[in-house]
Amino acid sequence: MKQLHRKDLFGWSEFNQERNLDFHSVLWVRVSGNVLIDPIELSEHDFKHLQALGGASIIVITNSDHCRDALNIATQTGATIVGPIGERETFPIACERWITDNEEIVSELIAYQLNGSKTPGELALVLDDSTLITGDLIRSHIAGELCLLPDAKLSDRNLALQSVTRLANLSAIGTVLTGDGWPVFKQGHSALKQILES
Repeated sequence: MKQLHRKDLFGWSEFNQERNLDFHSVLWVRVSGNVLIDPIELSEHDFKHLQALGGASIIVITNSDHCRDALNIATQTGATIVGPIGERETFPIACERWITDNEEIVSELIAYQLNGSKTPGELALVLDDSTLITGDLIRSHIAGELCLLPDAKLSDRNLALQSVTRLANLSAIGTVLTGDGWPVFKQGHSALKQILES
């Protein structure tokens, strides 16, 4: 796994040929139990790295299309899986906890429910007020710029823009770690505002 912009954050990726971009997963290393977010399959090297960093105690899935390899990794690590309450009735894998809007998942990690995306109740996560971790709705196809899912995949564009506006109002956001596409390591708040301006 690669270290990200903080010493306690790591990521690993997989290139998707169909969409011509990377899918990303995030590991947050913390004393009271490591958190994985939208985990794709780990290579043998990355799994050993995860174990060396303390394994995983909780897996957060932002939306049903990002279940990825969560079930397998939970089986191997004993981690608890949590998902968005908006998909509780149709979620493809069992979750031990369902996350609501503005809920603190663990200390310093807050969930924001996004509306208008391709799945109901998709979550975005804000870590320590300054790092935004996104699932599907907010992505980056061009380095340094954020964008939305294509209109054809949105359930409601106006609601989606309202959700982005809410996140753009969080002025302390410096970094945006996208689930799909490039991360934005600096001036994340400005990049969110540019989505609305475009």
